[in-house]
Amino acid sequence: MMLHLVRHGRPAVDTGKPARTWRLHVDARYDVKRLRDSGALPPRAVWYSSPEPKALETAVLLHPSGIEVLEDLREAERGPVWLGGDEFVTSVRRSFETEDAPGAATWEPLAATRRRVVVAAGSAIRQARVTKPGHDVVLVGHGTAWTLLVADLTGSAPDLDSWEQMTMPDHCSIDLEAGKVVSRWGQWSERAVTATP
Repeated sequence: MMLHLVRHGRPAVDTGKPARTWRLHVDARYDVKRLRDSGALPPRAVWYSSPEPKALETAVLLHPSGIEVLEDLREAERGPVWLGGDEFVTSVRRSFETEDAPGAATWEPLAATRRRVVVAAGSAIRQARVTKPGHDVVLVGHGTAWTLLVADLTGSAPDLDSWEQMTMPDHCSIDLEAGKVVSRWGQWSERAVTATP
């Protein structure tokens, strides 16, 4: 069984609201359609999404029906104070260095994010094996959460360079039996066909 992880498309940033409430940017639809048409996503799969609007909207653009929303696939919780640019990257890297402590005030420690996301993903995978044998699993969500999940599934340290280079949207796939990445982040765009806007 293959696990496909999709990072949401580019959000419409509103610094006055928490990132968990952001929707997709109107222009993000083009890039999400490019991912849909790239051939990276499996034709037979069970689909799950984070409840955050930008993730769920991405999932619906990729697969219009039959998506189960899993609350615990949401991104690392970050408070309402806006951190942008280098300050955000530095704070996320700090979160990974010391997972038991928040990388910034009001942020969820990544140890808590890891537990929540790993349990939710494991439950989705087990459910799919029972209800849809022979199907792959697609999870649509977030960069930090997926960085933690990939590390857990492959028995490796979180790849912060890959996290920092992820695009919106992005995709990677993992062979669950072998516990290894088969298609790395960004590889889908190397073979993506041009989608019409």
